[in-house]
Amino acid sequence: MNYKELRQINVNEFTERKGSLTYLSWTYGVDILLQNDPMATWEWGDIVYFNETAMVSCSVTAFNKTMKMQLPVMDNRNQAIKNPDARKISDSQMRCLAKCIACFGIGLYIYAGSDLPSDAIDEEPINLQDQANTWCLAIDTAKDIDELKVIYGNAYHQLSKDKTAVAKISAAKDAKKSELATQSDV
Repeated sequence: MNYKELRQINVNEFTERKGSLTYLSWTYGVDILLQNDPMATWEWGDIVYFNETAMVSCSVTAFNKTMKMQLPVMDNRNQAIKNPDARKISDSQMRCLAKCIACFGIGLYIYAGSDLPSDAIDEEPINLQDQANTWCLAIDTAKDIDELKVIYGNAYHQLSKDKTAVAKISAAKDAKKSELATQSDV
């Protein structure tokens, strides 16, 4: 695979929200990277301290190329943490790894503040109510509770910025959950 192909991968189902920011979970970033280049490796640089704050760095070698990235140890508001403990440093290293993996194209659009890969964006704005209706149809096709959880989770993740859309899919989920519970009682 090359950069152009890797940047087309939609990783939205693997992202997490912390505060107002969206992150690609490092576990999924590593998984996608290794699926496409099993020989990929990474390593962390020395922690650099600036007064009471710290900066971590990471290098990822994949596809015969090395990319480097750095990241301050930050809280969920992107503010540097004073005197970070080992847990905060470790968490930042893993976020730095995900950010470095993004340099190969995997989830790079997340760091640009986009919700979708650039080639997946239509010319017209996305109507979240239309998407909610589509998700409601998908929710209605769930065959069991586990499938319902997966579909609802994906729908919620995609629509979480719109309270009306979330209310619509939540109502559809609750109705389907009741229907499935009734079927299992028979």
